[in-house]
Amino acid sequence: MKIFQCGYCHHPLFFESYSCGNCGHKSGYRDSDRQMLTFDADSDRLISDREQLEYKFCRNHQHDVCNWLIPIESSSNFCTACQLNRTIPNLSDEQNFPKWKNLEVAKHRLIYQLQKIGLPLPSKLKDANGLCFDFVSRQANSQLMTGHANGVITILLREADSVLREQMRMQLLEPYRTLIGHLRHEVGHYFWDRLVYTDPEVLAEFRAIFGDERASYGESLKSYYKNGAPDNWQDSFISKYATAHAWEDWAETWAHYLHIMDMVETAHFFGVKVDPSETLKGMEANVSFDPYSESDFQTIVETCVPLSFAVNSINRAMGVPDVYPFVISQGVVEKMKFIHRLLAKLKR
Repeated sequence: MKIFQCGYCHHPLFFESYSCGNCGHKSGYRDSDRQMLTFDADSDRLISDREQLEYKFCRNHQHDVCNWLIPIESSSNFCTACQLNRTIPNLSDEQNFPKWKNLEVAKHRLIYQLQKIGLPLPSKLKDANGLCFDFVSRQANSQLMTGHANGVITILLREADSVLREQMRMQLLEPYRTLIGHLRHEVGHYFWDRLVYTDPEVLAEFRAIFGDERASYGESLKSYYKNGAPDNWQDSFISKYATAHAWEDWAETWAHYLHIMDMVETAHFFGVKVDPSETLKGMEANVSFDPYSESDFQTIVETCVPLSFAVNSINRAMGVPDVYPFVISQGVVEKMKFIHRLLAKLKR
């Protein structure tokens, strides 16, 4: 994520900011060029400080779950991120609202990243091949599960409950379980359908690297839950679950590719430099580039490794879990390089 600033006083703003903490001007995000705009707090009209152009907020702004802007002349009442919502929870249930808000924070960050990559994001509500989100509770249907099917990404509300999510993480012996992680994983399944399956040459390369997805998915999952991951799984997989099936390997690798790109982009905009003592050779990193403009993924991962080690060390100093508790083996790097090459084609 890049750094944003108030257009009136230049104070730093978070991506989710609704106002400037320094001068009080209203703030909103314009996704067409990834800019944060600010507006006079005392005016009923949203006329930007920098450009003097008028906007309106997405309708979900009234719920304090979206700060994205829409041109005043647009007939749409929802921003490009909220247009992807097919189902939101029943807001008359006061317990649902904070969970939905947490889901929207993660989803908007996901959409920011996918837009920066240049991926098309048609809404399934208008395009049968598009994408949409269902944020739902199991109360109405106990069979519902978090997952992806034909462009529909379903996220259970309970995943937005930090206590229940931690219980699930411990129960499944997972080192990491977050809302943004779920969303990045599930959207990976959607883009496998769009970017891999539809291109015979890409599909052949995918099978050579990830394995043959035509193996029975159901039987593969049964085998995984019965026998677990092989002993040497870290040589070629980013997580144990990635060993279950080629589709899950792709989705897990895709999610971690997005994790790494976001981590390095954020470090770049903050000008982070890791320069430890001479005894730690190979652990230096000067994040002087935007990873989305870097063609060589090896450069990105070589920057990410010392960066994540430094951040993990700071977290441990504060007594909290690692930000990125994973080992990126060369086998995993090769899979991420495949994704990086595939996405680079979108920019040509």
